[in-house]
Amino acid sequence: MSMNNEFEHIPQEKFQFVQMDAHLHDQRLETKSRTFMQDAMRRFAKNKSSVVATWILAFLVLFSIVSPMLSMYNINDKDKLYINYPSYVPSIAKLGLGIMDGAKVHSSQNDASMDYWAGIAQETGMDPALRVVGEHVTQVKYRGQMVDRKTYDLEVNRYYELGVVYRVFSYAEFEKIQAWQDETGIQVIYPYVDPADINGITDNPNIWYEVDGKGAAQKDKDGNFVPVYSTNKAIEGAEYHSLRVEGDDGSYIYSTAKSGAVQARVCYYNYYIYLNGHEPTYIFGTNSMGQDLFCGVGIGARFSLIFAIIVSAINLTIGAIYGAIQGYYGGKIDLYMDRISDILSGIPFVVVITLFQRHLSQKVGIVPSFLFAFVLTGWIGMAALTRKQFYRFKSQEFVMAARTLGASDGRLMFRHVFPNAIGTIITSCALVIPNVIRSETTITYLGIVDLSSFAGTTIGTLLSQGNAAVTTAPHTLLWPSLFLSLLMISFNLFGNGLRDAFNPTTRGEDD
Repeated sequence: MSMNNEFEHIPQEKFQFVQMDAHLHDQRLETKSRTFMQDAMRRFAKNKSSVVATWILAFLVLFSIVSPMLSMYNINDKDKLYINYPSYVPSIAKLGLGIMDGAKVHSSQNDASMDYWAGIAQETGMDPALRVVGEHVTQVKYRGQMVDRKTYDLEVNRYYELGVVYRVFSYAEFEKIQAWQDETGIQVIYPYVDPADINGITDNPNIWYEVDGKGAAQKDKDGNFVPVYSTNKAIEGAEYHSLRVEGDDGSYIYSTAKSGAVQARVCYYNYYIYLNGHEPTYIFGTNSMGQDLFCGVGIGARFSLIFAIIVSAINLTIGAIYGAIQGYYGGKIDLYMDRISDILSGIPFVVVITLFQRHLSQKVGIVPSFLFAFVLTGWIGMAALTRKQFYRFKSQEFVMAARTLGASDGRLMFRHVFPNAIGTIITSCALVIPNVIRSETTITYLGIVDLSSFAGTTIGTLLSQGNAAVTTAPHTLLWPSLFLSLLMISFNLFGNGLRDAFNPTTRGEDD
């Protein structure tokens, strides 16, 4: 009670003005104001997985633009012999790093096979045998006795493996190759071998040495191959006056007559240089069409991205207008328009694609009909989303105020309601793009639509070709599937990040 009395009678001299001469005003905010977009980007930047996905997407888009430019080939360049060949870059292969060296392992190589590879190396100067990766000893029965048989797992350079092949040339072309040999010092044409001179057991152009009845190489006392190059001038096709192999005293013939032309043995690697002006260089290898995969993946990715963006933009436009009308007017208009959407959404997409390609493509072309099939029902989801957003915002106070001031329906829809819904619509559009790419890839992979004549190739076409050769050339499936996987994952993470960043309900949670 005494404590209460202490504060009941406070002397006047105890009071004083604290801010007698000060000007009182509100304190200035120390932080900078942020717009909605800045706030959304700030929250997006905090989503690490979405940021990483954005960088991956940027790299993939850049790859699709740049790779066809960096490649030495275009999509129409096809080699008939370098089919499903692995990655090969000569400058890197020479470093012996074990990458991009065109390597493939051949198992169960016996001594005759090892001689075969050595024969290619000796004749062309290009040794296909890179390294022995395994040795095996098995017991086999030979002339009634069990003997050891040794085999090897040999890693070879597939581009050197071809060695020498037969080619038929006109007389003029044969003369032109000789002139090129003299100019560059690179030998393309090698002495002719008559199969009759090797017991007639094989017409393999890489067998230029004596063999026995079983195809095993016959060697001299020093262990060297014994050449069987033909010296029969009676079968010679055209005069040869260019580079000659070592040991040729001028008696070897280099071609034989062939129906008004000449047939010759040519080193295909050097012949490729003659045709193209450079060594074969395939960063990702080749596919079943003999196309450069590095260029092919870029061309296919470019088409998929452009096509998906165009489809998404058209569907966004149609869906936004359609959904805006539904959501704004509601009632019977919404009911009738919703039934139309239900009918269209019930049509199977594969049926639409198939029918359009069989009938419409003959009138308007493959790509326009393909695009129309995606647009026919693709806008329905966007329309439903826009309709939902309009139902959410059309009764808000700012819309009612604008209507009171005399704003038209069009102005209310697209100047007041739609801008408030655009964040959700745009982020949903980012999630639509990977769905379009996936659908387009699936259709082309199944062969329902062939876009090669227009686009050159597509990711789906490359996947289909790679799937057919996956056991013998896995790289043909690896590169397009890797690109598609990264693209799908990155687009989904990027879209999820945008959705969370532009979602007003999460605003302030990270502050």
